[in-house]
Amino acid sequence: MKLSIATLTEKKAFSAKPVEVTFEWKGETITTYVRQLSYQTAVGDIRSHNGGDIYANRIAASICDEDGKPVFTVADITGEADEERGGLDPDLTSLLLIEIGKVQNLGKAKS
Repeated sequence: MKLSIATLTEKKAFSAKPVEVTFEWKGETITTYVRQLSYQTAVGDIRSHNGGDIYANRIAASICDEDGKPVFTVADITGEADEERGGLDPDLTSLLLIEIGKVQNLGKAKS
């Protein structure tokens, strides 16, 4: 296979459009979008190996709007962006990570 945009597109080497997800948090229905694993998540994973927060990086790289633009920065999630606001709620963090996991496993066979 020759490396080209066309052959990579054919092999589905690019991440698809963000996937809309809905879940419940504190009695509210939350709707957001999750970007499938992509360049952004790979970069976040590498940062995590160099001392970054793997969960904050994964959320920041994966949670986006319908156009694929990030909703959070790592600092928003860890609380460093605004000390008064603090870090992201732990229950919301868990729910976001669960939704990210579900999207990453779309179409994969269950063992």
